[in-house]
Amino acid sequence: MRKYEIMYILRANLDEAARAQEINNIADLLKENGAEVTNTDEKFGMRDLAFPIKDEKKGYYVVLKVNADQAALNEFSRKVNIDQNVL
Repeated sequence: MRKYEIMYILRANLDEAARAQEINNIADLLKENGAEVTNTDEKFGMRDLAFPIKDEKKGYYVVLKVNADQAALNEFSRKVNIDQNVL
């Protein structure tokens, strides 16, 4: 497995509980596919986007550090593209 750093952006209109649940769901998705999440960092938090994404002007940034193989990353990418809460 290789080390990766993944940044994703959640919709700004999620409340704190929904945001925490979404972050846990994404980490669990990686773990279910054989990846090891070594760190979840929310220090960037809510930020203005440089340009609108899906008509959103703000987003909540999350950075994950993971040890994963390509299969786990492919499944992560597929599921995140379907998820309406991830920009």
